[in-house]
Amino acid sequence: MTPLPRDCDIAVIGAGAAGLAAAKTAAAAGYRAVALEAKGRLGGRAWTESDRLRAPLDHGCHWLHSARHNPWVSIARDLGRKAGADVRARRIRMNGRWASAEEVEDWERYVEAASATIEAAGRDGRDVPASAVLDRAAPWAALFDGWLGMVNGVNADMASTLDHLNYLDTRENWRVEGGYGALIAAYGADAPAALETPVRRVDWGGDSLRIETPRGVLAARAVIVTVSTAVLAADRIVFDPPLPEWKRAAIDGLPLGVAEKVALRFDRDVFGAPEGYYSMFSSAGPDAMSFQVRPYGTAMAVGYAGGRLARELLGLKQEEAVDYALERLKHAFGSGIARFLTASLRTGWGIDPDIGGGYSAARPGMAHLRGDMARPVDGRLFFAGEAASEQFYSTAHGAYLTGVAAAEAAAAAIGRA
Repeated sequence: MTPLPRDCDIAVIGAGAAGLAAAKTAAAAGYRAVALEAKGRLGGRAWTESDRLRAPLDHGCHWLHSARHNPWVSIARDLGRKAGADVRARRIRMNGRWASAEEVEDWERYVEAASATIEAAGRDGRDVPASAVLDRAAPWAALFDGWLGMVNGVNADMASTLDHLNYLDTRENWRVEGGYGALIAAYGADAPAALETPVRRVDWGGDSLRIETPRGVLAARAVIVTVSTAVLAADRIVFDPPLPEWKRAAIDGLPLGVAEKVALRFDRDVFGAPEGYYSMFSSAGPDAMSFQVRPYGTAMAVGYAGGRLARELLGLKQEEAVDYALERLKHAFGSGIARFLTASLRTGWGIDPDIGGGYSAARPGMAHLRGDMARPVDGRLFFAGEAASEQFYSTAHGAYLTGVAAAEAAAAAIGRA
């Protein structure tokens, strides 16, 4: 275990994508920096596990979104990890059959039109629930609501039209060899970080900031907070004096949505035709799960759920959640596949006390608060993380970019190292 220093220039709370970027940026500029991480691993909501399914599975972030703007693409190349376009077909299971190619194309056209409608509302200055501007009786409306849950962590009735407009999506979604979480952990391997060191209290009322942990007290000239808005909203870290009301409003206005996965590994390929990797919706309704079929070239299916469905899955026991996902695969590939199931897992980000959900989703009317989430307090408390990014919220590259920016701002505030 890394020793906890007694003092430093810049203390970073959290060692996810934002925290690692902040700590490494500060250290590279000559400042004494340390990232304090509650968990016994690096990465935060980026975590690749390979043991249980005998293949790399990203519990959290998986795609390198908007690749042309994504700094993790060049980081992957620098670390010798292949990253490339995620090209896959889309299939939809509906009414006991597979949708035709024409029906899938019709679904894709609906997504384009519905997204444009949401963005138009935001462009007109209407930061309202997406459900308020959509035709909820349209043939694909129910599936779109479920899809929004997967994308945003909340369904249409809780999704901000302005947030949707502000997000910059180039649709270049790349995969990285070995997993996104493994990439971020490799990037952070040389970062100044103290694991298993949860921060319980930040006293910023005196000349020096005091950060209290179970392993001791650390004095710092500046603090960069990168934990999730759910952790902050739950007051798992006490700030003395309390954070100002405008910062609390930003935290409360940017809660985490819920996004979870259920992964199932089989001892043979149970999926039949077509061969290769593709994705599928298990139904055309709001209860649809999205499955990656044969990811990593393995006999595996990784199911995604978001919003209300993800909350329902969190309320189930592990075996019940696995059965839920397995039943949807059985409807598509036959009941006989169950006897070939060899391993499974269900994520639990929404019940993880160090995380508290998937990624931030601005409440309708609150999307403008992302700027306040990134805004420093008193020139000594700095904030970073995906929730503080207006264009790249919900992503690891959004977190990274805000971490770099926060470290640069903290360094400028405290002066020379």
